[in-house]
Amino acid sequence: MKRTTFFLLALLTLPLAAEPEYPKMGPDIYDTRADGAAKITVALTKASAEKKHVILMFGANWCVWCHRLHATFAADAAVAKALRQDFEVVLIDVNMNKGQKRNAAVNERYGNPIAHGLPVLVVLDAAGRALTTKDTGELESGERHDPAKILAFLAAWKPKGS
Repeated sequence: MKRTTFFLLALLTLPLAAEPEYPKMGPDIYDTRADGAAKITVALTKASAEKKHVILMFGANWCVWCHRLHATFAADAAVAKALRQDFEVVLIDVNMNKGQKRNAAVNERYGNPIAHGLPVLVVLDAAGRALTTKDTGELESGERHDPAKILAFLAAWKPKGS
């Protein structure tokens, strides 16, 4: 009996996987509860210590192009290597929630980059200064993002001397 009780208690304490925000899009790539400003602070601390830049990827879980760019960042070996080497990547969820845009203050802080559409990238130096904003439509080729275009963008905005 004790073993059964222990087993049941153990099962109840296991975290349950949250249902995706938009199940038809697959697993969430953006954390819907994350404080974007806090995530940026952590990334800037790490970037400063490792002499990297930070890329903010503004988007939402419903956005097919956000999923495509995220997949290219992860699956293309050359892109993934360039990102690991020179950047800290922070995904900023800007979806609407109960009439409020998530992370609206972060969007405003960097000059309303989502006006370009989603996803949109903002590159920061290790001190947190915005260096550029990139409309990711310029990185597309057909129904995907072009790894060569992404690599050229990353090369243009990596830290000097890396």
